[in-house]
Amino acid sequence: MKIAIASDHRGFAAKERILELVQELGHEAVDMGTKSSKSCDYPDTALPAAMAVSTGDAERAILICGSGIGMCIVSNKVCGVRGALCHDELTAKMSRKHNNANALCLASDAVGEDLIRRIITSWLNTKFDGGARHSRRIDKIAKIEASCPEN
Repeated sequence: MKIAIASDHRGFAAKERILELVQELGHEAVDMGTKSSKSCDYPDTALPAAMAVSTGDAERAILICGSGIGMCIVSNKVCGVRGALCHDELTAKMSRKHNNANALCLASDAVGEDLIRRIITSWLNTKFDGGARHSRRIDKIAKIEASCPEN
């Protein structure tokens, strides 16, 4: 699976480790920036990674900033992207099983390296349950997106 990975300056160190982890798990990791711990604006890296998912250039994205909130907000502004801010393995698993989340947002200031590893492994290995109940809800999200004035 091709995974777009992006961070701001606060998530930079975690992103570097995540790139390696994603490759260790047998996936293609695409570094969407930032390239250093120098201060930057999270939308500048979150948007290209989310767009890669939206256009099909990547199957999923992992986005990291200090709180994870900014990355999550940006990812959810992009059509077809369902970003989930996850703080543990359960939320990561449920974001995939029930919501078919295709962007994982992480808080580098709140989760340590071992927990990040477990969250990502769980998220990448969990499949969407599908079925009428969950698919119906994802379809409703797509209809909300389609109703935006710019669409």
